[in-house]
Amino acid sequence: MAILLSLVRDKDFGTDTLIIFDGLLRSKVFTGEMFADYRRGLAEAVDAQWRENRRRVYLAGVAKHSKVLSRYKLAMSLESVLTTDYPAYVEVPPDIEEKAYVWSEYARGDDQAAEGGEANKFVGGKMFFVKFGPGPRDPIWPVDIFLPQARDAQQIVGYMLANAVNGFPVPFYPQCLQKAHENAALVDFDFDILQDQVFDGLRAVLGEDAQALDTFRLQNGDVAQRRY
Repeated sequence: MAILLSLVRDKDFGTDTLIIFDGLLRSKVFTGEMFADYRRGLAEAVDAQWRENRRRVYLAGVAKHSKVLSRYKLAMSLESVLTTDYPAYVEVPPDIEEKAYVWSEYARGDDQAAEGGEANKFVGGKMFFVKFGPGPRDPIWPVDIFLPQARDAQQIVGYMLANAVNGFPVPFYPQCLQKAHENAALVDFDFDILQDQVFDGLRAVLGEDAQALDTFRLQNGDVAQRRY
């Protein structure tokens, strides 16, 4: 989340931009009022981009899983919610969302705080369920839209749709996130190079006992795999 704030605050955008965060825009790792301060910093950075550069920067988060979606998915199917033959989205009411969590504050937004409830310390996004595909059984994704921009949900989801329709290898999932995962993953040749460097360092430390390390690498740790 620190990178998200730095990106919005420091980057010069050439056009209006939607930044998609990998995960929901909420967290319980911050203590006290620190997450509220973080949200204010994001809002100020977004306002500064418009004020100084005339650029609209939108923020949204997409999760692969959600307790809210898991709880209500069957009911949504029975009631034909988001089973249209075109892309669609629906706002998740706060009271429905709260029932899915052990700790209700994980769903408590600014609206509940304004009505006299406990202050919002953990939630930075308004939750929507979004179906980017044209089929009635296409996947549904939980999406958080940054609270101050929830009123622009139609426009933001439209931008996300343009990015998700060509999603690969995961269909109808934002392509930008899939590309980010691909670039961030340490696999194949890059992983082999890093692993070799680590073992070279271990050999230097082990000295005369380095031969034991090579023996260890040649051993098959999972004997059960020999069945396949």
